[in-house]
Amino acid sequence: MESLTIGAFAKASRLSPKALRLYDELGLLTPARVDPLTGYRHYAPAQLERARLVAWLRRLGMPLARIREVCALDAPAAAREIRAYWARTEAAHGARRDLAVFLVDHLSRKDSAVNDANHPLELRYAALSDAGLVRPGNQDTAYAGERLLAVADGFGGEGAPAGAAAVDALRELDTGAAAGGLLDMLQDALDRADETVRGFADSGTTLTALLRSGERLALVHIGDSRAYLLREGELFRITHDHTMVQSMVDEGRLTEAEAASHPQRSLLVRALGSGTRPAGRLPDLRLHDPRPGDRYLLCTDGLSTVVPDGELHRVLASGAGPEAAVRTLVELANAAGGPDNVSCVVADVHGRVAAA
Repeated sequence: MESLTIGAFAKASRLSPKALRLYDELGLLTPARVDPLTGYRHYAPAQLERARLVAWLRRLGMPLARIREVCALDAPAAAREIRAYWARTEAAHGARRDLAVFLVDHLSRKDSAVNDANHPLELRYAALSDAGLVRPGNQDTAYAGERLLAVADGFGGEGAPAGAAAVDALRELDTGAAAGGLLDMLQDALDRADETVRGFADSGTTLTALLRSGERLALVHIGDSRAYLLREGELFRITHDHTMVQSMVDEGRLTEAEAASHPQRSLLVRALGSGTRPAGRLPDLRLHDPRPGDRYLLCTDGLSTVVPDGELHRVLASGAGPEAAVRTLVELANAAGGPDNVSCVVADVHGRVAAA
């Protein structure tokens, strides 16, 4: 079959002549022949399949450098790369979606903020941190107050002060967080935390926190510490681990079972203070509407990696108060070998009794 002119090839491949010239310059889609006199590009019909793949990947939003890599693979490998790319894209979109929802809810309720003194809900809480049975010191921090619940897992040579500094930056909000200024207050506190933690050489920290303001709870999360919600007898994890292994699970490269025993399961892709923080790697921010009867658990990975979710559920649903629950959870982590520092906060949401 004779070759196609650039115009005919553009029409058949749904790529513009301008795009085809660019892809030729980049070595992504080289013509089968270039007329030495006129410089006209000619393409072989067999190149249409690759050209159409390029067109579809561009519609998907894939960068040209990544398209070049995908086109060099066989079909099964290309399919895996496209799946991995889209998983990362969805994760990035999910983070932006959560922030958009946060902003919409924040602005929608800004003029009708409820003063804490008249708020119908209150938190009853307990926090506990333990070095575990293997580590020589404790780099975790756990904090619980009337408005703020937080855990941090420091790492590096100065991990302990890094984690404590991150929580301290948020503790300032425990004295009173006006609902109308919630977003700005959180951002200022996170900026202070990140700046302080960056002052500790070769160190960083995770941070997972819930801040009560008015009738809402704002969730702040970065790293692989976790937050869970027990509601009406069911346990839900309300954070997403920011680890390399979790990214591989999201991309379909690993199963959950494989991730649990992966040697790099603790390698973080997001944390406070650890080098530069590119766009898209900021802390997650979400809003939650607590209900009387809810129970929240915040914990470092020293608990979640050794105590199965089923055991967490059993303890949290047992009816034990927050103090007894945090003690039992730490005991379970140590009974499983205590390979890491372990910290947890348990908080119950109660309806506030009106003053007589």
